[in-house]
Amino acid sequence: MNEITIAVKFDNDNPTVSGRELHAALMVDTRYNDWFKRMCEYGFIEGKDFYSFLSKTSDGGRPSKDHQLTIDMAKELCMIQRTEIGKRCREYFLNLERQWNSPDAVMARALQIADQKLELAKQQNGSLIETTAVQAKQIEEMKPKANYYDVVLNSAGLMPISTIAKDYGKSAVWLNKWLHEHGIQYKMGTVWLLYQKYADRGYVQSKTFTVLDSNGDSIAKPSTQWTQRGRLFIYEQLKKEGILPLIEQDDS
Repeated sequence: MNEITIAVKFDNDNPTVSGRELHAALMVDTRYNDWFKRMCEYGFIEGKDFYSFLSKTSDGGRPSKDHQLTIDMAKELCMIQRTEIGKRCREYFLNLERQWNSPDAVMARALQIADQKLELAKQQNGSLIETTAVQAKQIEEMKPKANYYDVVLNSAGLMPISTIAKDYGKSAVWLNKWLHEHGIQYKMGTVWLLYQKYADRGYVQSKTFTVLDSNGDSIAKPSTQWTQRGRLFIYEQLKKEGILPLIEQDDS
């Protein structure tokens, strides 16, 4: 009997597994996309029990849709299959949890966090002894940033993603896709929502507009609007990738 091995990803200290890998391990005959859609009918919620992403293929072909599942969701899927392999996979995850919650593992994670904090403290102390020349150079480099900050600080109210995208000479489609690929938001129906990591930071607000359908009847249509705080958050994320707003491109 072959040993079960399913790769586990530790994201923000929360173990998750690939939906496609679990599907393969369970030896399900149904096509993955159809199988996963049917499994979601049991009440699993995107953003809580799983999140979607595009996985790269080994042959460099078109990326395929995959999902990262919480261990709790993975265990439930194993039980739903009602097969011997499903039972073995569930036991695999139970053993994984026992190992993850063992005193040695908890202590190891605590020591790792302590080491990270110590390294951060060393870096912060190092920054305190920067020379005046280096500080002056940093201030000069920050001038374009201050220009864009001035634009944002002089603005008020909520903004659609299309308006923010224009700051960079991009389209709303491009910016929504970029934010999704970088794990910031996901799409539910026709509405973009932030992942839980960012949901309570005041970056967006939901507004409802009334529009007419093809029959001339009024219907409510929800829309995600970005706050000025969220606008600055997008700016910081794009800048990490070297993507600057037009006002800073002109300055440079």
